[in-house]
Amino acid sequence: MSLSATDARMHTINNYINGEHISPVGGEYLDNIEPATGRVYSNLASSDHRDVQAAVAAAKQAFPAWSSMRASDRSALLLKLADLIDSNLEDLARAETIDQGKPLWLTGSLDIPRAATNFRFFASAILQNESSTHDTDGAFFNYTLRKPRGVAGLISPWNLPLYLFTWKIAPALATGNTVVGKPSELTPMTASMLCDLAAKAGLPPGVLNVVHGIGSKTGAAIITHPDIPAISFTGGTTTGKWIAEHAGPMFKRLSLELGGKNPNLIFDDCDLDAAVESTTRSSFLNQGEICLCGSRIYVQRRLFDEFLSRLIAKTKALKVGDPLDPSSNQGALVSAAHRDKVANAVEQARSLTGKVHCGGGIPASLPDRCKDGFFYEPTIITNLDPKCPFEQEEVFGPVVSVTPFDTEEEAIALANGTKYGLASIIWTRDLKRAHRVAAAIDSGVVWINCWMIRDLRTPFGGMKQSGVGREGGAEALRFFTESKNVCIAT
Repeated sequence: MSLSATDARMHTINNYINGEHISPVGGEYLDNIEPATGRVYSNLASSDHRDVQAAVAAAKQAFPAWSSMRASDRSALLLKLADLIDSNLEDLARAETIDQGKPLWLTGSLDIPRAATNFRFFASAILQNESSTHDTDGAFFNYTLRKPRGVAGLISPWNLPLYLFTWKIAPALATGNTVVGKPSELTPMTASMLCDLAAKAGLPPGVLNVVHGIGSKTGAAIITHPDIPAISFTGGTTTGKWIAEHAGPMFKRLSLELGGKNPNLIFDDCDLDAAVESTTRSSFLNQGEICLCGSRIYVQRRLFDEFLSRLIAKTKALKVGDPLDPSSNQGALVSAAHRDKVANAVEQARSLTGKVHCGGGIPASLPDRCKDGFFYEPTIITNLDPKCPFEQEEVFGPVVSVTPFDTEEEAIALANGTKYGLASIIWTRDLKRAHRVAAAIDSGVVWINCWMIRDLRTPFGGMKQSGVGREGGAEALRFFTESKNVCIAT
């Protein structure tokens, strides 16, 4: 199962349908590019509606047996899969780094371990379900059943490939659904490797199916297929709108985790050392390619100059380099197109009177292996109007803006001043203020004096144009099941 950048150059990633890796019906393939080198290192199936139809047929055939299997037996299989992910951690981490561009230390410490944790969490959660009962006037007895919906269509993004794919697959399978999934065409490798591990764990053929390809062809076929009643999607807001427009009239159950332009509020009574340290991380971890990154930093005016100076110093110390090098703090962006999008956003900010304090370009010094890779420096910008396009639109890269504020009311207004509402961060020692501001900010997640702490029991999702629905814990178990009330005359 081992994968190296050299070995993978001849690797072909096919669809996984009904327990087998099979070529796409149309015989077409896409190049898979290593972001750190800019070179094609493998190819993957470019599927269409025919491949999706085959995957749905396999999932439908497998559904009766899988959904009627005892929860304890499904749990045992998913726990075995989690163990296999752990035992193959090094191979999976290296594959994820080569495929996505993020540092190897990050995939090995966060992405792959979290994938295993996702399966363990939901494999355990299904053994702790409760059912509501109601005694109605002593003459009737009501109870509630929750049954799996059928075939779940799961579409995951490229920024946390296996981490977020398993975040959807685990609850879907645990609750008795079968799956037709599509990873991003930019980062398909670990999804393919997961299929091999699923087979080794003993998942029956057709329970997990993975179809590769581009969104407009493969993804659209999943979204509009009449035999897929539930769709879970993580990605951009524009695509989310398209999904809602096309799946809504089909009365599909939708979970849409979309974009973010997250505020980070730094009050002048904060623990400054902790705030600077954590803000550096929440700005640039994973090259800023995390929907939860705090890309709009608002600092109370008395603290502004000192905070900015310290943040700049921390940012300049970050090493951008080969993601396989353990000393690299930041790797490559996922694609040339995305690197160009980030660069264009910075140039737009410059044209709007933005002042670039550090970064703002391609690193001058990179290893020979990476000279054609898609790298961009961590960048800090000030002097922007909060209403300008740069401050309103998601950049999704290692770029943040820093802006002063005076009052708590102003900070809340700035935080709520975009169409997004995914996450926010508050730094203050005043507990009453922390609760007050957290309640006033329109976002699905609020971190106070911390960032990226994720208890898997808690609901996760966004407000406004950051999404519809919630993932995680009981919310995920409810999403992938249909409730049924049974009433008995006693």
